[in-house]
Amino acid sequence: MLTLVIGGGASGKSEYAEELFSGLPGVKYYIATMMPYGEDGLARIEKHRQARRDRGFRTVEHYTAMDTLVLPERGAVLLECLGNLTANELFSVPATEKEAESAVLRGIEALIKQADDMVVVTNDVFSGGGNYDDETLKYIRVLGSVNRRLSERFDRVIEVVCGIPVILKG
Repeated sequence: MLTLVIGGGASGKSEYAEELFSGLPGVKYYIATMMPYGEDGLARIEKHRQARRDRGFRTVEHYTAMDTLVLPERGAVLLECLGNLTANELFSVPATEKEAESAVLRGIEALIKQADDMVVVTNDVFSGGGNYDDETLKYIRVLGSVNRRLSERFDRVIEVVCGIPVILKG
């Protein structure tokens, strides 16, 4: 089953996605996409590692070119988070919007081929509003397009609002 979990900042989407894996048998991969920038970033990553420590995940840290990631064996895959992956593809090696979108979608398809079940966590980029600079608008356009494409492709789409899952599809 392919599941997209979407939500705003601190909505509970990550916790909900992890709960979806609690009863699954076999190997469970947690693919972490947050690049370690600065001491705050490193501290945040360590906090997430500790929170997952006893949940049975094999953590794989992979930041770009997800289509090059080969998992040791089939299993359930949790990708956390599509927002980071998109930003990495767009800005870490400067890319056009089309190049970044293609790289993200290729990577997701490559992971699907290795997964028995897959959950992708992503950000709701359309509820913030406000005036954004050109780079932020570029990011919003790419992530919004990827979210739409995956919503069409995946079996389930669940929005988490204030910790409450709302099933949008499936």
